[in-house]
Amino acid sequence: MSNSPVYTIAIAVDTRYLREQSDPDAGRYAFAYTVNIRNSGEVPAQLLDRHWKIIDGNGKVQEVKGPGVIGEQPLIEPGATYTYTSGCLLETPVGTMEGSYGMRATDGHSFQAPIALFRLAKPNALN
Repeated sequence: MSNSPVYTIAIAVDTRYLREQSDPDAGRYAFAYTVNIRNSGEVPAQLLDRHWKIIDGNGKVQEVKGPGVIGEQPLIEPGATYTYTSGCLLETPVGTMEGSYGMRATDGHSFQAPIALFRLAKPNALN
């Protein structure tokens, strides 16, 4: 979350392994993640860009930066939630993602909304 009550963005992520799009023999593990972005602040804020750091089980790092999410730069009103689903490929059955969204409030204030580290894991890969 942002550190000001005026500019507060809460982010929750749910992940799932996509068995039908994965090929473990080829080192291809597909995952989907659904992100819920809630504006708990006092002013509308627009999501302008994203920055992801993706690390597979071998420590290989991928960084993804770009405008918006899934081709959109949503304006999120106070109390509203914006939800989207995207995906990524890993070369290992487990990995992590973390990052941030670049936000701009309608009053002109720009800030970063951090996305806490979350795990991507093929079912039973950690057992």
